[in-house]
Amino acid sequence: MGSQYLTDPATFLIQVIFDLYILLLMLRLVMQLLHVDFFNPMSQFVVRLTSPALNPLRRLIPGYGGIDIASILLMWLLKTLELTLLMWLNGEAVALPLPLLLAIPALIDQALNLFLFAIIIRALLSWLQPDPYHPVQRLLISLTEPLLRPARKLIPPVSGMDISPIAVIIGLYLAKMLIIPPLYHVIGLL
Repeated sequence: MGSQYLTDPATFLIQVIFDLYILLLMLRLVMQLLHVDFFNPMSQFVVRLTSPALNPLRRLIPGYGGIDIASILLMWLLKTLELTLLMWLNGEAVALPLPLLLAIPALIDQALNLFLFAIIIRALLSWLQPDPYHPVQRLLISLTEPLLRPARKLIPPVSGMDISPIAVIIGLYLAKMLIIPPLYHVIGLL
């Protein structure tokens, strides 16, 4: 058994734990920006899981212009810590500016993935005809509608089928291809 025997599971656990919590923080920030119904049980779930870390930080760092700066800072710090731990675990030299900088494109990539998966899940659920008032369905509609509505205006339904999710998914993938690599290039990794 090589040195990777314990490194791979540890890497997996670090990524899962950090990325899930960052995803919850990101979801909370997006829900605030999109004015999602906070009485939705799914919204309450996200708020309850993120409040213990956010509330003390919010006392020190107020929001600005309707943007929760504390959430953004906490996501950035958690992603930096995650990347630092992963670099250390893999035996790489850890110079603090590098993980701080790498966290920025990593968070943008994660945000784009949040919308990608929300649109894919919403499209798949639409085939099952779920209850439109189900908390998960309401949350998905609230998250994806700001992206899908403009696409629906440009792309009419084809034979009664809404293909705007496909256009938005393509647009999000293009955004990932056009935004993330230049950011890594600026940091000096490509």
